[in-house]
Amino acid sequence: VEPLYLNDIKKLLGHEDILSIVLPDGEKFKNDESLNYIYDQLLSNKYGRNSLLIALGGGVIGDITGYAAATYMRGIDFIQIPTTLLSQVDSSVGGKTGINHSLGKNMIGAFYQPKCVLINIDVLKTLPDREMSAGLAEVIKYGLIRDAAFFDWLEIEMESLLKKNPEQLMYAIHMSCQNKASVVAEDEFESSKGIRATLNLGHTFGHAIENAVGYGNWLHGEAVACGMVMAAYMSMKLEWLSQSDFNRIKKLVGVAHLPLSPPDMTQERFLDLMSADKKSINGQINLILQKGIGKALMTNEYPHEFLLETINQKSF
Repeated sequence: VEPLYLNDIKKLLGHEDILSIVLPDGEKFKNDESLNYIYDQLLSNKYGRNSLLIALGGGVIGDITGYAAATYMRGIDFIQIPTTLLSQVDSSVGGKTGINHSLGKNMIGAFYQPKCVLINIDVLKTLPDREMSAGLAEVIKYGLIRDAAFFDWLEIEMESLLKKNPEQLMYAIHMSCQNKASVVAEDEFESSKGIRATLNLGHTFGHAIENAVGYGNWLHGEAVACGMVMAAYMSMKLEWLSQSDFNRIKKLVGVAHLPLSPPDMTQERFLDLMSADKKSINGQINLILQKGIGKALMTNEYPHEFLLETINQKSF
């Protein structure tokens, strides 16, 4: 991102006192070492409480920068300028910030809202196709959890989105942000009611996949997409989702060039990683499941054998 956009941003800011902190690329660098590097740079350059951090990059940069802002001198302002589709439609909106731990993803962090989020779809012109597909996983998610009409639209327009057609992209990003903002407004700090937790559809399965294969080997959106298919399969087993709707979900995920099958891992490993999820309470794995397309809920009321059958599936 630095060689593509940093100089343009500096010129637009028109300010001399700008410190550039460049972090390496990838989910595996979303850790305490990167966070401390930011603190080191700010402290050694004597930046005070009136400073502003700008996150220029994808979800990893946004999450780390937000957490640094939340904790540096007990809180300074920050702005998000997301440069990937996934960060534009999901991670930059809602105020979740943090870093990964070796025992779990996003286990250390804070709820901390940016002063604003600036989205420019022109930056997606340089986004690799694989990253584009990963972002579409989160776009699909909004149709699944609360907006059936948007899901219908995605079934028609997915090819246009993959081609990065501006009109369709603008609409998809707008609808995704609108849906997420509505959920966050109801439940900013993810209460026990589980309203905001529905935004984590597919994430309990997905985070386990990311951890098992090593952060960065599967992109976050790829793992979430597979997790959404797994959640849909389990919802179908519970007779909450019809076979035809399950097939629609699976087809759309496939059209978006996203994985439909989990990596090879043992049942024990899958369960162990899922139980570390933040939604788990007293060892009970809470899952976001579907009551049809456009409606989701958080629950731990499911037969354990359905979960075992789902994680043991080699393909869907």
